[in-house]
Amino acid sequence: MVGLSSRTKSHVAALFRAQDVAAAERLLVEECGANLPILGASGTPASLERVRFAALRLSAGRIDRLQHAVALAKTDWRDLLVAAGFADDIQAHEAWQPRRLDAAPPSED
Repeated sequence: MVGLSSRTKSHVAALFRAQDVAAAERLLVEECGANLPILGASGTPASLERVRFAALRLSAGRIDRLQHAVALAKTDWRDLLVAAGFADDIQAHEAWQPRRLDAAPPSED
């Protein structure tokens, strides 16, 4: 198993409700890591960020959608990158800033 990078943990915390963070992290570690043909057993937390961020982006902070995104990665990780908009630029995932969709909008003072 390949653990999560600190950036991945930060993205999970930004997207998911507190009660769902552990489940999301576990899913990424157990199902979206060394088992993927992109890197196999040689993967590192940092080298898996592109795929894991893509799964997180498609999840929109919902466990069921994260499960679907991880299933897509296991079928063909390239399709996951396309769906998340990370296919054409190998650094696109680095610029992505996750936001919870159900978060309250910023107040205007």
